[in-house]
Amino acid sequence: MALFANLRADLRRACEFQDGSGLRRLALALSAPGTHAVIVYRFGRWARAQAAPLRWLLSAAYQVAYLVVRILWGIEVPRGATIGPGLYIGHFGGITVSCRAVIGRNFNLSQCATIGTGGSGEKMGAPAIGDGVYVAPGARVFGRITIGSNVKIGANAVVYKDIPDNAVVALDPGFRIISFKGNRRGTVELMPHDKRRSASTG
Repeated sequence: MALFANLRADLRRACEFQDGSGLRRLALALSAPGTHAVIVYRFGRWARAQAAPLRWLLSAAYQVAYLVVRILWGIEVPRGATIGPGLYIGHFGGITVSCRAVIGRNFNLSQCATIGTGGSGEKMGAPAIGDGVYVAPGARVFGRITIGSNVKIGANAVVYKDIPDNAVVALDPGFRIISFKGNRRGTVELMPHDKRRSASTG
């Protein structure tokens, strides 16, 4: 059954990030909020594929569980999203995945990250993401774009264009000076005892 096959792959990856014996790793993985969200997601996908009226009963249970995960852990991974086996959510809080997203196998999703819908008209849509992709904390990936396989998206990066396979995307944390006019009107003369200081050393 696809439900159990996917869950086994998800739990196997979650256990890889734990220490200790096999039983201890499994216990830690099952107690993690990210695993709770993954289980609810898989259950929701499976429930939607059942025949009525069983589908209605299971979907009602899914909606309750999905609401609990959103409230307690701040993880929003709706069953409308298509995600391959090996999904791993390392931490909880501020995680949103669009129901239109299509994501491959062995996907790593970090806290405060968004896989969102963007654009308008014919250009509106959500990302299609390949296999073995890692999305770091705070990253935003949105719009009708394609993210290749084996891609790493760094912390706080904002991605709105296609990314090829094997790319590493990083936010440039620096800045550039766009003016030397200062923040006051007129000319400000420095007093003799004033000392220009580096922003990094004080």
